[in-house]
Amino acid sequence: MKKVELLSPAGDLEKLKTAFMYGADAVYVGTKMFSLRSGAGNFDENDLIEGVSYAHEANKKVYVALNILPRNLDLKMMGQTINMIMRSKADAVILSDPGLLSFIRKYSDIDIHISTQANITNIETAKMFAKMGAKRLILARELSLIEIKEIISELPSDVEVETFVHGAMCMAYSGRCLLSNFMAGRESNRGDCAQPCRWNYHLVEEKRPGEYIPVYEDERGTYIFNSKDLCLIEHIDELIEAGISSLKIEGRMKSVFYNACTTRGYRFAIDAYYNDKENYQFDERWLDEVKAASHRQFTTGFYFDDDPKAQIYTTSSYERDKIYVANVLEYDKKTKMAKLTQRNKISKGDVIEFMSPDGLDFTVIADEILDKNLEPIDSTPHAEMIYYLKVDADVVSGSLVRKSKENK
Repeated sequence: MKKVELLSPAGDLEKLKTAFMYGADAVYVGTKMFSLRSGAGNFDENDLIEGVSYAHEANKKVYVALNILPRNLDLKMMGQTINMIMRSKADAVILSDPGLLSFIRKYSDIDIHISTQANITNIETAKMFAKMGAKRLILARELSLIEIKEIISELPSDVEVETFVHGAMCMAYSGRCLLSNFMAGRESNRGDCAQPCRWNYHLVEEKRPGEYIPVYEDERGTYIFNSKDLCLIEHIDELIEAGISSLKIEGRMKSVFYNACTTRGYRFAIDAYYNDKENYQFDERWLDEVKAASHRQFTTGFYFDDDPKAQIYTTSSYERDKIYVANVLEYDKKTKMAKLTQRNKISKGDVIEFMSPDGLDFTVIADEILDKNLEPIDSTPHAEMIYYLKVDADVVSGSLVRKSKENK
């Protein structure tokens, strides 16, 4: 059995490197134009070339999203972006529009992955895209695991199937939504969704304009479109045994910390399965790892239930178990001093945890914090400030530091 791919989001170059450091086999990125996350940092040509080179040196892959639903004006500018992707030597492009597939074939023979935005929900659609030359199909998020297995069984052996396993869910699961266009004038299918499904709503009766009636879930109203986050880490064995080729984590707009925690959690689960398939058992610590980053309540979507109860009516806020406090810039083994850059405040006496890519985490008490001039300080209140911390264990440069949510 070919080992399943763990595919992580990379909104920018830092997130790309973090994803690979914490166990991703591949990442998906966007350019400055034509992807569905225009609010992410995204990649210009220099970043893309550097990111792909970094990946290939580690025997990893980079896929570039061009998954907007393009208009005629977009096509006029698309050729330049395709040429840039080819110069970067990226491994594949992700498309949702069938016409764009034939358009790209005029420029390149690069591997093509069909986005979840294409809404592949049945065998015939899957076969059609396979005949058009797609290397991989990213199936619609509305499908059950049984339906996914059926599609895989009918496809040629050289056509891969990718599914989402973790992250934020669109109200219109596979993303074909026009609510943002109508309410905010921002086109979701061209990368500019305002996320109105996360807003708070009241009812207005036709003959009582201006009189807003709350739909009571709590005293503030209700979030009637607001979806839970997808999380399938407890079902890794079932997903692999279904024949899925790539397990995809959502989140190009999310933080470096989110990327590290979710990637590492799924990496642990996948590796444990392949290390001992016969005796594989889920470990709650893997779920704790993905819960460390900011998230909504979790759901398994439609994978196992046609009624996934995936809405959260009372709030659109996030929860998290850990706070991301610093990046490790470098470590001096002689002085045992770690040089850090601040992401959130710590104070003297805090218990903080160093996240190791291999999972061998350790905690220290911040009893000696030094500023960039090596002068003692009581806390790190300033964003991006450089400071030093005494750490007896070896620390890997580029790793992240966190602390418990309760240890504020």
